[in-house]
Order: sequence, then structure tokens, then C-alpha cells
Amino acid sequence: MTPQELESLVLLRRARDLIDREYAKPLDVPTMAERAFMSPAHFSRQFRAAYGETPYSYLMTRRIERAMALLRAGVSVTEACMTVGCTSLGSFSSRFSEIVGETPTAYRSRAHDAVNAMPACVAKTYTRPVRGASSRIEEAGAVAAA
Repeated sequence: MTPQELESLVLLRRARDLIDREYAKPLDVPTMAERAFMSPAHFSRQFRAAYGETPYSYLMTRRIERAMALLRAGVSVTEACMTVGCTSLGSFSSRFSEIVGETPTAYRSRAHDAVNAMPACVAKTYTRPVRGASSRIEEAGAVAAA
């Protein structure tokens, strides 16, 4: 990698850290791009090339990940939605269903015994939402039951 490419990755990481840290606050692409010292369009292209998804998609995935933990703890769907920074329950629910593969209400109501049996560091890995993938926690539960 060239020094310029490395510097670009450092700046993109600053923006990604902003998303990870302040996911519950109103964030938009121009704000994220400003953190990386790039124009919004250039930032979006570079972010997608480096991390495989757009900045907004990454933000929503982080929000859904945090919402999943809240729902497992018994928080209401509306409270989880607002806590993670989403302002529309309908948009939150449809995005949650798209990423997780089930509605927030269904996710909240089912048992999460496999997660409770795992060390926190392992549970975090297995419960992290991945777009277009089957639920790894269901796979882990099937393995644990065998």
C-alpha cells in the first residue's frame, strides 16, 4: 500500500469509530465525511471500498446490533428503536427484519438461551448482524443442542 492509501484508511477508520461511538446520535454522510476530511461522495466510495458497505448501511447495522442486545434484555421494541437513534418505528422494524431475518417483536419474544450460555465476547461475535446471511446464533444453538 502506498502512504496515501494508508492515510486514507486512517481517516476512514476515524469516521468508522465515530459511527461506532455515536451511533445513537443523528449522523449523516456529510458529518461522517467531515470526520474523514473528504467530500461526501468520495467518502462514500472509499468507505464502501474499504468496508464492503456504505457508511449509512454500516451505521444502521451498528444500530440494529445494539437494538438486538436491548431486545434480548427485555426492552420494548419502541424503546430499543429510540435508544439506538432511529426516529421511525416502521423504518426501524423493516430494516431490523431485513438484517436479522425476523421482526423485532419476534426476536424479542424468542428464547436466547444459546447467547446466555456463551461468554460475552463470543456472544457478541455470534449475534452481530450480517446482511444477507442466515442467523449464526441459530446455527450455534443447533450445534449446542447436538
